[in-house]
Amino acid sequence: MRSFEYARPETEAEALELLAEHGGNTAVLAGGTDLMNLLKRDVIQPARVVDIKNIPSWRGLKPQDGGVLIGANTTLDEINEHALAADYRSLIDVIEGIRAIQITANGTLAGDLCQLPHCWYFRNGYGLLAMQDGESLVATGDNRYHAILGNSGPAKFVSASRFAPSAMAWDAKVRLVTLARSASEGADAVAPKEEWLPLDYFFQTPKVNSQGVTVLKPGQLITHVWLPAASDTRSATYEVLELCGLDQPQASAACCLGIDGGIVRSAKIVLGHVAPTPWIAHEAAKWLVGQPLTSDIAETAGRMALAKATPLSHNDYKVQMAETAVKRALLKATNQLGEIL
Repeated sequence: MRSFEYARPETEAEALELLAEHGGNTAVLAGGTDLMNLLKRDVIQPARVVDIKNIPSWRGLKPQDGGVLIGANTTLDEINEHALAADYRSLIDVIEGIRAIQITANGTLAGDLCQLPHCWYFRNGYGLLAMQDGESLVATGDNRYHAILGNSGPAKFVSASRFAPSAMAWDAKVRLVTLARSASEGADAVAPKEEWLPLDYFFQTPKVNSQGVTVLKPGQLITHVWLPAASDTRSATYEVLELCGLDQPQASAACCLGIDGGIVRSAKIVLGHVAPTPWIAHEAAKWLVGQPLTSDIAETAGRMALAKATPLSHNDYKVQMAETAVKRALLKATNQLGEIL
């Protein structure tokens, strides 16, 4: 591990100032679930690590604008145990599927959204696009766990976030902050700049290694995640896991449904671990509206969600996994999953 500065701010303003220095070559430490591995493997080399755990305004859950605001320092255990989170079943499904008390006790929702890919080429120093001598190592090598959607470009890794599908299905927003210079106050005057961004627009597919997997700029970070009112929305997440313990899903799907009189009135379906970004299944969700959610309907929606899949040489098995994840997430949201298992 390379040496780096360590800073522990106590306010938002102090954190932003520390993150903005060194040209933004800094890293955020919240739960540290993935950061330590990245540092040990020399995948990232920040000049400074900023520990944000001591900023009280970034911790906890509270009502806001009819929904729920979750601070970036809030642990998964705290979310799981809080009454305000109880109606967001798809988020709770993910927490319960982690099955590792070390992760749930220290990991955070915001930190999970910012995870870097677990692609073994990337983790071994070949960059996000895993290129060598102008050729894709993924396309010609071991691509068992890589993308089956959105993989026509150079990026063939899968988004690492387990919570992004469920949060996106809820139309979540994230609060991004950074320091901005104020011309009216003088060249040296800086002030926090706040932006509320729909999570649908937070992730991106890089075309060159210098781009990231999110729109976060150097020195910028998530401070809060906002979820709209749960009202009568039904939600669920279904993850396909190889192991019963701590593991990364092979494929996952999350959904939010509005159902009235047994008929789907609104739907959003988001797949995880199948593309470089969380994958919104627009056509499948649109097709569901106006239909009763039966097992056959859910199965057809799963097939529609994967209709444009382009598996690589060793991962076509993921297509059926993802189709099944969609079907089971839909049935789980409507309390029908037990009927088919």
